[in-house]
Amino acid sequence: MDYKQRTLMNEVGCTGIGLHTGEKVKINIRPAPANSGIKFVRTDLKGRPEVEVRFDNVFDTTLATTIGTNGCKVSTIEHLMAAFFGLGIDNAVVELDGPEVPIMDGSAAPFVFLIKSGDVREQKSPKQFIIIKKPFKVDDGNRSVCIYPSKELKITYMIDFQHPLLRNQEYELTFSGRDFVREISTARTFGFMKDVETLKKNGLARGGSLDNAVVIDDFRIINEDGLRFDDEFVRHKILDFIGDISIVGSPIIGHFVVKKSGHFLNQLMLRKLMESKKHWKVMTFKTPEECTKTNVNIPAFGALQPVTA
Repeated sequence: MDYKQRTLMNEVGCTGIGLHTGEKVKINIRPAPANSGIKFVRTDLKGRPEVEVRFDNVFDTTLATTIGTNGCKVSTIEHLMAAFFGLGIDNAVVELDGPEVPIMDGSAAPFVFLIKSGDVREQKSPKQFIIIKKPFKVDDGNRSVCIYPSKELKITYMIDFQHPLLRNQEYELTFSGRDFVREISTARTFGFMKDVETLKKNGLARGGSLDNAVVIDDFRIINEDGLRFDDEFVRHKILDFIGDISIVGSPIIGHFVVKKSGHFLNQLMLRKLMESKKHWKVMTFKTPEECTKTNVNIPAFGALQPVTA
């Protein structure tokens, strides 16, 4: 039972391109002590300022999730955060020499590979789990995020774009690390050809290409290799959603029913949920026996190295 906190055993790193800045970025991920959470460090700035990953540090959700404090910001963190969550990583230091996490291939799979190459290890301190007690809903027009009490983490996601390839896609994930890696982590970000020039004129998507995004014109997929899944679009939205809810710092146990949401509504939901303490409670488990005495199924985050620290 994966009720203890996790970090990496070894430092790992790679280099990539920022999706929106188009700049080359080097990323290093280092182990961190229990109860320290995920922190980003900007090595390119004087004093190496750091930003803690917390929902109240999110200040921009335009086409990506951006956190910042005291003038230091880090953008497009959602795919890396999804990989951390999928593998059960609670504590890590992420060093960047630029303002944006590299986009890699547009999915979380390269980050999953990178983290696994550093070996995941268990720590002595227990994880905190946020257990949903009462139904909760946030909506914005025809977009909504509902949360219901559930003994496990489940996400039901629906999208419906005005495009023949993206009409009424739905996917339901009962979360486990294994299913996240197999079914969700490889789903790539996507965009419309008609929007590309507008985005670039506004200083966005400068690093976007067919190597790191699925691009769609009025009728078809532009990428020669096509899709990785027939429903890759909705799977990627679940990937983004997992990355966004992970910002709260603890796994949430509940059933999310999501309709046409995005980074803005995801973060609005998190803030309002955290403010409404009657809807949730925090639980920790110190022994496997404690886990079996509750009506909560702790997510299985996947295999790790048999070392405690």
